[in-house]
Amino acid sequence: MGAETKNRKTRAPSRHGKSQAQTLGFSVQPEDRPTLDELVDYFGDGNRSAYLRATYRVMRSIMVAEQLRELQTYGQQRTAELGIEPADVPDRIREFLKGKGEA
Repeated sequence: MGAETKNRKTRAPSRHGKSQAQTLGFSVQPEDRPTLDELVDYFGDGNRSAYLRATYRVMRSIMVAEQLRELQTYGQQRTAELGIEPADVPDRIREFLKGKGEA
């Protein structure tokens, strides 16, 4: 599904000082529309905005998981470069953090 932001309609802040929702337009390929409609019915009870809100948690968790995998890969590469055994990492971290607390 190709999503392009077309336009934004901004509402004025509400009486309570909180800004209200913005309407965003996006495009969907014709062949993706049945899938979108099915997902909206299932996850948003027919409401596209509710469906989109439901996807935030899922997509954010996927993003965080990918970032953590990248960090883990980096950490594994660095420990290998430095000749540190993976089993020694927790003790090294504890020692490092103890030294930080003394400063």
